[in-house]
Amino acid sequence: MKIQDIRSQFPILADTVYGKPLVYLDNAATAQRPQSVVDKEAELSLHTNANIHRAVHSLAVRATEEYEATRDFIRDFIHAGSREEIIFTSGTTASINLVAFSFGEAFIHEGDEVIVSAAEHHSNIVPWQMMCGRKKAFLKVLDIDGNGGLDIDSLGKLISQRTRIVAISHISNVLGLVNPVKEIVRICHEKGVPVLIDGAQGIVHENVDVQDLDCDFYAFSGHKIYAATGTGVLYGKRKWLDAMPPFLGGGEMIETVRFSGTTYAPLPEKFEAGTQHVNGIPTLRPAIVFLQSCAQVPEVLDYQRKIKEYVYESLTSDPRVTLYGVPRRTEDKIPLFSFTVKGVHHEDLALIMDKMGIALRSGQMCAEPLMDCYGVTGMLRASFAPYNTMEEAEYFVECLGKAIAMLT
Repeated sequence: MKIQDIRSQFPILADTVYGKPLVYLDNAATAQRPQSVVDKEAELSLHTNANIHRAVHSLAVRATEEYEATRDFIRDFIHAGSREEIIFTSGTTASINLVAFSFGEAFIHEGDEVIVSAAEHHSNIVPWQMMCGRKKAFLKVLDIDGNGGLDIDSLGKLISQRTRIVAISHISNVLGLVNPVKEIVRICHEKGVPVLIDGAQGIVHENVDVQDLDCDFYAFSGHKIYAATGTGVLYGKRKWLDAMPPFLGGGEMIETVRFSGTTYAPLPEKFEAGTQHVNGIPTLRPAIVFLQSCAQVPEVLDYQRKIKEYVYESLTSDPRVTLYGVPRRTEDKIPLFSFTVKGVHHEDLALIMDKMGIALRSGQMCAEPLMDCYGVTGMLRASFAPYNTMEEAEYFVECLGKAIAMLT
C-alpha cells in the first residue's frame, strides 16, 4: 500500500486552504473520514434509516442487523470476552461519564477515593470531580515526572484502603506518551482496585486487547479512528456492568415499566437508553478496517516511523522550541507533538500556520491542569495520521520556522 493509495481514500485531503494544499495535522482531535466510512453512513441514511430493536418492518430489521453486527465486530477488535461487554455511546466523554456516574452510585461512598493522573484530559477529570462532589468522596492525583511520564513508582503508595477506582489515559492527548497501562492495572489489581482506561488515543495507535490488559473499563471514540462523529464505545467487565445501575432512563433500557416500579433490560441494552446513532455506529466497521489495513503493512508503519523521527528531531534540535512529552524510547511516543515557543503565543503561531494551509491545534488541549504543571497558558500541537506524507512533515517544519521568525 503506497501513501497515495491511502490518501486517495480521503477526498478532503485534496482541498485547499487560502490557496494552499491542505496539510491536516489535527488528527488527535478528529481524524478525517475515508470514502468507505462516508459511503456507509450515506447508505444507511438513504436506504436503512429506521429505529433499531423495536419494529418488525424490513428497514428496522436491517438497521438492527447493521448495529448489532458492529457490536460483534468491536468485541472481536478489542478481544472482549462477550458482546454484552460492549456498550455504544456518543464517544469517550460519554463513556467515562457513564462509568463515573453508575460505578459511583454503586460503589463510591463518603470518604472514598478516586485516582486520576495529572496528565488527564478534562473528560477523565471533571466526571470524577462531579461524582466525588455528589458522594462526598476525594479525588487524588498521580503526578508526572519532568519528561511527562507517570510516576508509577508512587502509585502503590497513593492507593489506600479507601481507593475505589483508578482512571488513567492509555496515551496522553498532549504529551503523546504511551503509558504502561498493563503495569498500572497489575499494581491496582494487587490492591483490589479496578481500572478505567481512557483509550481515546490508545485505540488509534496500540493493538488493544482488553483481556490481555485485564482492565475493567476501556473507553474510546469513533471520530478518532476515522468513523462518524457522535460514536463511541465503552468496554466493561461484565461483573461491573451487571452491578452498576443505568446511567440514563428511557426507551429500550427497560424490561418492564410500571408506576409501581421499573425493571431494567439485560446488558448491553441496560446502558443504551433512547434512540441510538443508528446511521453512525456501523461506520466503526469500515473505519477499523482502514485502521487495521494500515497497521498490517510494514511499509506503512516504517513510513510513519520515519515521519515521527524526523519531526521529533526537528523540534528537539530547534533551540526556540520547547517540546513536551519526551520519551525514554522513541517507540513510547506516538506521532503527536505539543510544544511552545518562548515569547510567542501559541494561537498567533496557529493562525499564521493556517494561512500556510496547515491545520494545527492550539490552546489547552482540554488539559488545563497539565498546562498548570508546565506553567504555560497553552501549547501548539501537531498530530500525524497514516495519510500524512514526509513532504507535509517537511513543509510543517519549514513553515513553523518562518512563522516563528515573523513573530520574534
